[in-house]
Amino acid sequence: MVRAFSPPPSNASIASLKMIKVKRIDHVAIAVADRDAATASLGTLFGLLPGAREHVAGQATDVAFLHPAHSGPADRPAEGDATALEICAPRGNAALDRFLARRGPGLHHVCFAVDDLPGALAELKAAGVRLIDETPRPGARGHQVAFLHPASTGGVLFELCAGSDA
Repeated sequence: MVRAFSPPPSNASIASLKMIKVKRIDHVAIAVADRDAATASLGTLFGLLPGAREHVAGQATDVAFLHPAHSGPADRPAEGDATALEICAPRGNAALDRFLARRGPGLHHVCFAVDDLPGALAELKAAGVRLIDETPRPGARGHQVAFLHPASTGGVLFELCAGSDA
């Protein structure tokens, strides 16, 4: 089945939408069953260096971040403005378990860093965009996060994040 991009329901809402300000692509998330094995494999395959690893209790997931190396003499992760690869595995997250059962491991979501997460959510909701999270919740690396429903974004799951280093 081919899915067409479906914009928010009302063209009038789109016309009045104040564009949200995306700072950068924070990360691209890959859903896997085994976080540690996938992190080691993908890190080696692409020469990515390990970053933060944690259990995100509020999302019932184990995550690890991989980063490109800084250019220069020291092999250390380029965590600042570089887009990361997030490896996420369910640890009680029923939606992620279903995703893996239906599709297998693969691309799960794209995350945009924003300055004003509550403001961005309010603007998107006013424009008729379906939100999974209407208010920010705690995510990995101390960020606040919120997901947009893929029905409003052409079948792609998007996450917005904000935090001290987002």
